[in-house]
Amino acid sequence: MPRFYTAGGRMECQDRSGASIRALYIVLVFFLPLLVDSGGNAGAQSATLMVRALATGDVVMKDWLRLLWRECSVALALGVTMAVAVALLGAMRGGWNVSMVVASSMLIIVLIGSLIGMSLPFLFSRLRMDPAVASGPLITSIADAAGVLVYFGIASVILGL
Repeated sequence: MPRFYTAGGRMECQDRSGASIRALYIVLVFFLPLLVDSGGNAGAQSATLMVRALATGDVVMKDWLRLLWRECSVALALGVTMAVAVALLGAMRGGWNVSMVVASSMLIIVLIGSLIGMSLPFLFSRLRMDPAVASGPLITSIADAAGVLVYFGIASVILGL
């Protein structure tokens, strides 16, 4: 009989361990649409501003570095604001570790989305293509894919998954 209890105890520990990991994955997946959509939205907004500025002649190619700096500062402010808000939600839903993952991911995803949204219209303009082509699904798709990679990369580092 003692052997039976030992085996049962091992199975129970393994089940609890697996259940907690599954619950953690569920909490992480809960935030995925919010994070990914935020990166796509930031990218689309940046692209809209850049396409308009290129079309009206307010911006030329040599202004790229100056605009990159300005866009990074705006994206950083937006990312920090959104990271604070989502950190509170992360703490309520999954604890402080999840809060750190979600907040840092939000900041980086918004920065990446804004940089993609600003850069692609310039790239298309440089290639003598219509910059408005870059303002649609291409930026959103690239920002979404980058957001998923960033989010689960940060989660694997912080949470040790």
